[in-house]
Amino acid sequence: MAQDNRVVSIGKQGGADRHSLPSVLVRLRDASGRSMRDVLSDLFDRADDVLFNMADKAGTNHDQTAYFDAMRELRLRRKSMSLSILQYMGRAFNELGRFDPRPASDEISEVDQDSLSLVGHDEVEQQVAIDNLINKLRNRHRQAIRLLLTRFEHVCPEYRLAERQMPLSPEVICSGLAGACEDLDIDIRARLVVLKLFDRLLVTGLDQLYRDANDLLVRENILPEMKEAPTGQPRQSATRGAPPPRRGPAASEGPSSGEGGGAPVSSGSDYSFSELTSLLHQGEASGPGAAGGAGMTLGTEDLMRYLAALQTGESADNKRPLAQQVAQALPGQSSGLDEVQQVDADVINLVTMLFDFILEDRQLPDAIKALIGRLQIPVLKVALVDRSFFNRGGHPARRLLNELAMAGIGWNPRAEGQRDPLREKIESVVERLVNEFTDNVELFSELLEEFTHFMDLDRRRRELVEQRLRDAEEGRARQERARQQAEDALQSVREQYRLPDVLIRLLDGPLIKVLEFVALRDGEDSEAWDESVALANRVAWSVDPRPVESGTRDQLLREIPGIVDQLRNSLHGISWDPFECDALIRDLELAHVDTLQRLEVEGPVDDVEPDPVGDLTEVAPPTLEAQQVSSEATVPEASRESEDASAPKGTTVAPDAAADDAPEPEAPAIDAHWYDQARSLRVGSWVELEHEGQRLRCKLAAIIRATGKYIFVNRNGAKVSESGIDGVAESLANGDISMLDDGLIFDRALESVIGNLRQNRRD
Repeated sequence: MAQDNRVVSIGKQGGADRHSLPSVLVRLRDASGRSMRDVLSDLFDRADDVLFNMADKAGTNHDQTAYFDAMRELRLRRKSMSLSILQYMGRAFNELGRFDPRPASDEISEVDQDSLSLVGHDEVEQQVAIDNLINKLRNRHRQAIRLLLTRFEHVCPEYRLAERQMPLSPEVICSGLAGACEDLDIDIRARLVVLKLFDRLLVTGLDQLYRDANDLLVRENILPEMKEAPTGQPRQSATRGAPPPRRGPAASEGPSSGEGGGAPVSSGSDYSFSELTSLLHQGEASGPGAAGGAGMTLGTEDLMRYLAALQTGESADNKRPLAQQVAQALPGQSSGLDEVQQVDADVINLVTMLFDFILEDRQLPDAIKALIGRLQIPVLKVALVDRSFFNRGGHPARRLLNELAMAGIGWNPRAEGQRDPLREKIESVVERLVNEFTDNVELFSELLEEFTHFMDLDRRRRELVEQRLRDAEEGRARQERARQQAEDALQSVREQYRLPDVLIRLLDGPLIKVLEFVALRDGEDSEAWDESVALANRVAWSVDPRPVESGTRDQLLREIPGIVDQLRNSLHGISWDPFECDALIRDLELAHVDTLQRLEVEGPVDDVEPDPVGDLTEVAPPTLEAQQVSSEATVPEASRESEDASAPKGTTVAPDAAADDAPEPEAPAIDAHWYDQARSLRVGSWVELEHEGQRLRCKLAAIIRATGKYIFVNRNGAKVSESGIDGVAESLANGDISMLDDGLIFDRALESVIGNLRQNRRD
């Protein structure tokens, strides 16, 4: 069969023995390459959309820059990155038995703890991100990976492969991804954004690849009857040391059992939890055993019973650290967790630190924090029965906590007697968990779905209100801008001519509306705008022609009918009152008669030699540009007298005296840093601002381009405040506005805990 030219064959790279690869594995290699190409294509497409949304919602300018840098690099290098990953997978096939993916955490784990500070912080961050992705892939696809490994060994019995050496293992895929990311021309912050993004998008993207790989081998009659992989601890390659033993009784316990003798848990299933506990116990002597030492130790099931009593009883004090609450609820006389297994004590301490962060986080209102604080015991029970809680981003308990916090970030207290649907909904979720949760995590899933549905309906309602507000504000801003443009244009006309009352009425009434209408419909750069401004100048010139020359009166007689017709059509175009229109035209015609009679009596002001081109050119109405240039020479006498009167005696009034005498606005003494923060605000950002003596939580609903106004609304979509960038920068500098982080609160808490533990290790 002819090969599709669009398919990158991952078999066309090095490896001296690639031609000795069994034909069934060659077919698997090529088919997996095609599947992986589709996965990567979809991943890069989704990454672009996700990064754009993240940049749009970024809380700081620095974050937004990192998102845009990552998006730009992925767009530029998606083909080269895809090719690099496919080639890396091809090497794993072609060098089967000899290929070992790039070490990830091994390099750091082999470094002595005393010299750990020599490893660059950036390297540690990248490797942790890659390790987390490997563990997530292994947790999700464990059965499929074991089946593939067993079938590979059946095809090539001469090789005894470690799981990491199997060509489709998470280590191979993630190491290829890490290598491809090394070529990205971005800083460490943007690189971590890319890795975390792949962490979000790749885990579910490989479902079909693993399914198709096993199906292909089944069709090739490779262990077709095997439905489950052989049990047992995964083998490690010769270059990799055995994983460190788990602490205390956890080595013999399953993650959801309090009794010994359970099936061994592989290092991958609770890798992140193990890493957290190793950080938690850094500096301690190895192998401390259970927390209770030689005394009686509570099993997990017994601990859960005490927690159930604490959960539904009245003795829980959510203001105290969780570990203290649990210790007080236990039957012994100890004030600590000495009666609890080491692994359970570690879970309690980790969950305590997570909730310490959540309950001290200023991003959440106190009332919402109090409600979330009541979930400490249910969440602890989840972590005790399901250790994937710590490293599974999509865990329903984690997602529910994040959803509750995100919903509460914009909450403001209601006046007494007013219903508060959001708080009532959060309270109902908390009450159900406190009263009904035992050890079935499905309750979290059920409540997550219910709460998400509630928030979706609420969000659609708020978006509709906010959109109406944005439309109204943008319309008002366009109206104001058009009005100002019309006034500026007509002010130029007023300054160039001596105008009778009828012209003043005409300019201030219908003509300003004509210009405003044209500015809104066509814009100030349009031909229609230029024609309307020219009409205003021609109407003014028709009652005060300048300069007055020998042919001016004849020129007026020729021009006036066209000026009047054009004026009448313009007023009809804006549906001006026809009776008032006729009255204005009649008054204008009387002004024209007065002007013509005056010219007939006075004659030309100066005897100017006519230009050879002809009288028409000489006496034509001046263009708008010419009128603006000559405005200084044609300032109305009344205006000059007013300026002279306003000047002190003995002084000379300069042409621009009025502007010079006006007090110049003081430049705000605001540091540029605050302007940068103001510009970094994006639509959808949450802030806390001072309003009428109250601190209110508001969302930036719109930045009106025409006026530069920032429009802030409450979570119901009602406008609370508006301000220009100067006002926002000043409020940020004064502390009247403070930005809120609406990121995933559990993830922020976990990052904070890990960061603190690592800092303690470095110290």
